[in-house]
This record gives sequence, C-alpha cells and structure tokens, in this order.
Amino acid sequence: MKPSTKSYSRFSVQPQDLDAIVSAAMHCGGDYCDLYFEDTAYWTLMLRDGEVGSCGHHIDYGCGVRVLSGDKTGYAYSESTDRASLLAAARRAATIADGSSAPAREILPPGGETGHSAPANGKILPLGGEPGHSAPANGEILPPGGETGHSAPANPYRAFGLDAPRPYSMRGSLLDASCTDLAAWLVRLDSRIRSKDTRVSKVIANLSWSLSEILMYNSFGQACTDSRPLVSISINAVFVSEGKVQNGGASRSLRQGTEFITEALLEELACETVRGIDERFAARRPKGGVMSVVMGAGASGILLHEAMGHSFEADHCRKGQSIFEGRIGQRICRSGINIVDDGTLPSYRGSCAYDDELVPSQKTYMVEDGVLTSYLHDRISARFYGVDSTGNGRRESFRYNPIPRMRSTYMESGQDGTCEDLIAEVGSGLYVDEFSNGQVKIGEGDFTFYVKSGFLIENGRLTMPVKDINIIGNGPEALASIRAVASDLVIDKGTWTCGKGQNVPVSCGIPSVIVDGLTVGGE
Repeated sequence: MKPSTKSYSRFSVQPQDLDAIVSAAMHCGGDYCDLYFEDTAYWTLMLRDGEVGSCGHHIDYGCGVRVLSGDKTGYAYSESTDRASLLAAARRAATIADGSSAPAREILPPGGETGHSAPANGKILPLGGEPGHSAPANGEILPPGGETGHSAPANPYRAFGLDAPRPYSMRGSLLDASCTDLAAWLVRLDSRIRSKDTRVSKVIANLSWSLSEILMYNSFGQACTDSRPLVSISINAVFVSEGKVQNGGASRSLRQGTEFITEALLEELACETVRGIDERFAARRPKGGVMSVVMGAGASGILLHEAMGHSFEADHCRKGQSIFEGRIGQRICRSGINIVDDGTLPSYRGSCAYDDELVPSQKTYMVEDGVLTSYLHDRISARFYGVDSTGNGRRESFRYNPIPRMRSTYMESGQDGTCEDLIAEVGSGLYVDEFSNGQVKIGEGDFTFYVKSGFLIENGRLTMPVKDINIIGNGPEALASIRAVASDLVIDKGTWTCGKGQNVPVSCGIPSVIVDGLTVGGE
C-alpha cells in the first residue's frame, strides 16, 4: 500500500527526509539500503481464578536502518524518528557496513549544501552531486563522488513491484474495543470450561492483541505501508482426579480484529481444552524402539517446521550449516510430496502482505513432487544464489536485522486416504498428534520431540494412550521415510512463535502421514 500523508506524519518524516537518510547511510558506497519504521501498540489481559486480574499495555516505536555493502551488513536503529536521530543511525549503519572503526563524517542532505532538500521523486543523488542531476532511472545508486553520466555498478538487489494484496483485514480494531467487554468474554470462557468437566481445578487464560503500523523505504526510492493486526488467546487448565494432576489447553491466533471475539470461538476453545483429558489420566509409558509413526494432521506440523523447515532457510544453506545445501533439483522424498511456505493465507498468524524487506509475499514451494526446488530467501541469500527473494526476510521488530524466516509452513494433502486408513496400514506402531519441547540440530538434521498426546497402534487400531516418550530421528531421513500422505491437511491456528535469535509469529500444518523408522524413547 502506498504511503499516505498520515503514514509519514505518524513517524514525523517526509519523503525528502527519507532520501537524505538513505544518502547518509550509503555515503561509504553501499549496494543497497532500507528503512523500517514501526509503531506497534500491544494490549494483554490475563484471567486467573475466575477473574481478570491483570492488564498490560505498551508501545514499540522506532526505525531500523540497514546498509548492505558486498558481504557486509551495517545495521542501526533509533527509538526516535526525528531527522537528527535517523541521520545518526544511518551514519552508524554506514560505518558498520564499511568495516571502519572511524566515526562517520557529517553527511549533508543530497545537494551538498545545508538547506537543499532531496528531490521529490525519491531518487538518490550521488554524494556531493549537484541539484538537478537525478540518479539513474533503474534505481541504482552512484558511488560517493560519482560523476553524472557515469554508470554505477549493477545493483545486486532488485526492485520488486509493490502491488501486493493484504492477506488480513479487520472489521474493527481491538485497540478500540472495550477492555471491560473483553474481560467479560474471558470470564464466560472460564465458566464454559468448568461446566464441561468437574475435574477442572484452575484456568489461566491470556488474551493479547496488537496492531503494527509499518512504513518501509529503500534505496530504489520505493515506499509502502502495512497495517498488521494480530490477536491471540491461550488457555491452560489444570485437572485433578484421585490425587493425580493433568493439564489441558487450547490456543488461537489470527491476524484479525473484533471479528475474532465470538461466542462460537468461546465454545470451540472450551471443548478443545477438555478434550482428551480422560486419555491423559489413563496414559502409560510404552516400550520404546524403532517403529512406524503416524503423525496426525494439524499441530504435528511443528515437527515439519523444526526438523525440516529450518534446514530450507537459505542463510543456513549459504553458510554451509544445512544438510540440504547444494541439493536443489535433487529428489529428497517420495513423489507426490509437496512442502510449502506461504505468506498469503488469509488471516493466518504467519501471513504478511510484504516481508520486512519490502518484498511482496508469495507462496513458495520448497519441495515439489518430492524434489527440492527452492530455499527460503531474503535479499542477501537471493543475491548469493543469483535468484529472486522469496519474501522471507523477516524481523522481530525495528531493533532487528531481517533474516530468512518461515511464515506458514505446511505439507500439502496427499492421495493415500484418511488418517484411519494410515493407522490401519501401519498395523503396529505409534500415533501422535501433538508435540512439545523439541530440539533440532540444523546442520545434521537430528531432532528430539516430546510427545504430548498419542496412542499405541495395535492390529491397525488405536489402543493404549501413551505418555512420557520422545520421538527421535533425523529430518532429511524422516522426510525420505514418509510412506504415505493422507488427504486431510490442517494448518493449525495456534499461537506458534519461532525463535532464531529473534521471535516471529508463524503457522504450521501437515496432513496425516506415516513415517517409518523413527526411534521412540519409552521403557
């Protein structure tokens, strides 16, 4: 979306200010520069012991300046967006990208003289250039002291078209909603959960919502804004029976507004919170060993995200840290398997109109018909591999440099029947539908996941519920060992957050699948 006057006013800047800041950032001869302005308002409500006893609110505001120069990245940010602070951040980023420890010199706005403003067309003049001489029309930046009429070196960072639909909308902003009404909704949720199971001893529910107003600008003279809503609810309930204690819970997170808060969702969350509690009380630890495992549709996708998805992120590949480095075009699993990272799913937590490098979002096939076809790229890795960015350059906030991150990662449905068909086909093994506390070694692909919910499979049907077991395996080997893929894809709507030095919201999903040869850590 093109910036409006209101968008610039929110950050107390004008288009000519952005040109001056970019020129300051690139005065050492950078290849590319971008600015990332953020104004995010957060609210939280917590319910405990049947009442809402705490409320939180804070605002995150500032701008990050990034300069790319060859293999070097300079990054600096400011929590103030006045011109002087942003120019200071730009000079710091330029110095870092240049690799020099010397303090950056004072940078005058384009035109070289105090009081001369940058051209309104958003093009960048060479440092010391004369008013009236525009930058090349292709968006390339002349080197410091470059002469008009001399071509700059080809810029390795391509300008993308900015016509991208927003995969989220709001009927009404929760920032304008009544906290009293939202608190009452949480109290009704507590009552509904307790009414469904008399063993409920405690309910803790956290409701949070935010709206991020983003303004991005780059050295091609491109600018866009994005309004990113996010609302989340997470519930943890404690159940007590005959001296034994179990936990149940549920969560939802979507990029929506007031339409998120409904009575239908309240009922759905209450049912999910108490679902499976009988089985958890009855669960026992089974014998371990190497066996076939049926992973249920939906939340099992976290194993796909952690054990395989991170290995497709191009910074890991570029640095030689991924087992999938150098394997583009190779078959890595059976035909018919497609693995996707999609930033365009309507309202999903991992969706975005643009990534945080001003690249329009897209649906990217990492694996197509069993063949590795693409890594997940930001601008840096795309330049390294000589391909276009896939729109996966993401950051936690303006304080962080963007890096390749997943959005909504899932495996598409297959043609091997239903989950019940897969359980019958396995005959003897394990069924799991919820994991937690996973650990993954990106380089080797080895993983360990704790099974939160599962059953033994005996004679082709589910029997004893299980607990206190781990699933151990290797991501690429597990991918290659997928025997069957059902037609029941579910993309989970839980409150998934991915940590990689910085946290970003993501979504994950999978259809039911059979994976042969996994190690189950039991008795």
